[in-house]
Amino acid sequence: MLDINGGELLILVLVAIVVIGPERMPEYAKQLRGLVVRGRDMFQSSKATLKAEVGNDVDWSQLDPRQYDPRRIVREALNEPSPSIRTATARRLPDAPPGEAPFDTEAT
Repeated sequence: MLDINGGELLILVLVAIVVIGPERMPEYAKQLRGLVVRGRDMFQSSKATLKAEVGNDVDWSQLDPRQYDPRRIVREALNEPSPSIRTATARRLPDAPPGEAPFDTEAT
């Protein structure tokens, strides 16, 4: 998400130490710890609420967003036979006398 590697993180920490200063650093570290603890608690409580409301008998594969891949949907639609093609090919033209082309009276 942020795409920060170890070296960049180290530079950010050093800049924060210089800007904030060593006097106020313990105070900010406590605030950061409090934010992380509150975030963890909110995540665990929402997880427990979801489990209590939904239960264990949920089929999560039906809710997987990867099943709505447009490429897969188009591929499946192109591979299944269409019912309109089957009915059109099932109709036959009447037999024509030898030497003449078949003529469809319903087409005119």
